[in-house]
Amino acid sequence: MNVEEWEIRPGGMLVQRRNSESNQTSVQVPTIKVRVKYGSTYHEVCINSIASFGELKKMLAEHTGLHHQDQKLIYKKKERDSKLYLDVAGVKNGSKMVLVEDIASQERRCLEMIQNAKIEKASKSLSQIRLQVDKLAEQVTVLEASASRGERITDNLIGMLMTELVKLDEIAIEGDLKLQKRMQERRVQKCIEILDMLKLNSKAGKIPLQKKDKIPKPLQKHQVQSKQRNLTEQRSSAATTNGTFTICRGHDKMGNF
Repeated sequence: MNVEEWEIRPGGMLVQRRNSESNQTSVQVPTIKVRVKYGSTYHEVCINSIASFGELKKMLAEHTGLHHQDQKLIYKKKERDSKLYLDVAGVKNGSKMVLVEDIASQERRCLEMIQNAKIEKASKSLSQIRLQVDKLAEQVTVLEASASRGERITDNLIGMLMTELVKLDEIAIEGDLKLQKRMQERRVQKCIEILDMLKLNSKAGKIPLQKKDKIPKPLQKHQVQSKQRNLTEQRSSAATTNGTFTICRGHDKMGNF
């Protein structure tokens, strides 16, 4: 047994060594030359005999400048599908074909290009608006915290949010991008509602107690004690006055008697 003709597989099995050359097919696929008429011009293309009509269209696109999706290949008075193979259709060396421009396919492709361009533009606009809304939402959060400390609310931020809302309304899209658009609209509307509520609370004077009670607590206690002392003095003075008046009246009666 020749050791060089055997090898050990990873599982430990001893098998005959594989030859990479033996796996290669000895049959070579022939190359054929086809002649394609496009308008008044003939184009000769060398291609593999087992290639498809779609591959032939891509090669013809280089010669004619016509997009491969906008081509119709007619062989033996029949339009051939791009997935069909040349040898299956009976194409041989020297076969002749006719190339015709597919107007309907060209229109569909143009519409798809326009639609894709609109989607790409809308997606870019949404991304820009989303970044701007993120910044404005952060400002709303900061302003909400400032309002809790009694600071004044301005209308500048609301105007900026309304501008972004108008931009969103001008974007006309469908599908997944439409859901993203609605989400951004809800975010903007929520921020505007928060600002409106803060403004109403500010106008109504609903300020936290720590801001409304500007007098220090020790001073308030002193004032309360002073008021109580004044009230006590007033009551004492009133009682003294009433007693004097009563004694005087008693003296008069005794004198008259």
